[in-house]
Amino acid sequence: MTAPINFNRPAMPAAAYRYLRQAVGNMHLSGDGPFTKRCHALLETILGAPKTLLTTSCTHALEMAALLLDVRPGDEVVVPSFTFVSTANAFVLRGARVVFADVRPDTLNLDERQLPALLTRRTRAVVPVHYAGVGCEMDAICAAGVPVVEDNAHGLFGTYNGRPLGSFGAMAAQSFHETKNISCGEGGALVLNDPAFVERAEVIREKGTNRSRFFRGEVDKYTWVDVGSSYLPSDALAALLLAQLEARADIQARRRAVWDRYRAGLADWAAEGRVRLPHVPDHCGHPAHLFYLLLPTLDDRQALLAHLKARGIVATFHYVPLHLSEMGAKHGGRPGLCPVTEAVSDRLVRLPLYFDLTDADVDRVLDAVTAYRVPAGREPVADVLARAAEPRRAAAA
Repeated sequence: MTAPINFNRPAMPAAAYRYLRQAVGNMHLSGDGPFTKRCHALLETILGAPKTLLTTSCTHALEMAALLLDVRPGDEVVVPSFTFVSTANAFVLRGARVVFADVRPDTLNLDERQLPALLTRRTRAVVPVHYAGVGCEMDAICAAGVPVVEDNAHGLFGTYNGRPLGSFGAMAAQSFHETKNISCGEGGALVLNDPAFVERAEVIREKGTNRSRFFRGEVDKYTWVDVGSSYLPSDALAALLLAQLEARADIQARRRAVWDRYRAGLADWAAEGRVRLPHVPDHCGHPAHLFYLLLPTLDDRQALLAHLKARGIVATFHYVPLHLSEMGAKHGGRPGLCPVTEAVSDRLVRLPLYFDLTDADVDRVLDAVTAYRVPAGREPVADVLARAAEPRRAAAA
């Protein structure tokens, strides 16, 4: 019997086991040990950031950003509806009202053309999400005149106009969840591009104490000085993360090879079936985080998923629109508010993509996908998305 092809499998370089044994041998398994410090330094080099701080998750990095921006009840935060719940929850926890933005029909990123209509005097932040690691239009977003927090969960190693994603906003949140290119199982990082936030970020991350200053010898004891929580991951997790970061060239090269084979192998099938493949603008460099298909209808999406499952291939859909959720309704969400998001969510399929995926596995996926025939007469999905976006464009004009 042919083994199934999983949707995801984290890379595990040989150094990961060696580093984990070293972390245990160091008897420093709590946060901010030697492996954490090495991860901080490496991430700062990769991103060109003044400071990065490992966190227990990308969710917690976003929560720290909300604290650093002093988000309060009555504030508003603009987020795309097509994202994971943490993008909104981090600010809702501080009492903010979420303002949902629709996404562009090409990159599936927050549509920057909507911002003038969404921003008010109460807007405290805009939180763009670099979907699939393809950069949002950061020049326009950063020019909007409000603080920007990049949700860069997908975008490590991606670029926009030659600059690393995660380097544009005052802050950025990274994810090292098991499903990401670089992973320690559960983990994240807060990237601080504005040095003015660094000292307070250290305090918030250390339960509201100035413990970091104490360890640097800047004070003779540490005490409670601000709000905060325990956002430090174990140094054992940092050991796993460091091994992956050091192996990033190999990991990224393999993921890119798989992504490129999907793109080339599915181009003709997609054109014939009126299916759309990922769009990457010329000014963006993507990290091969995920490869998706946009099918003409929800029925087509469900049929393709079943077709792949029957052949032992685990594919999946992605985000359910936040503005259509129970919590989203409490923040003004309603059907039709973000029509492109609704159309995309019903039609998207993500294919397996990970470091250990073999060429034979990729061949199986390609054979299985191209064996599925979209029913004749379907409207091209690109036309569906363009029509969904039209009311928003008219309103912006």
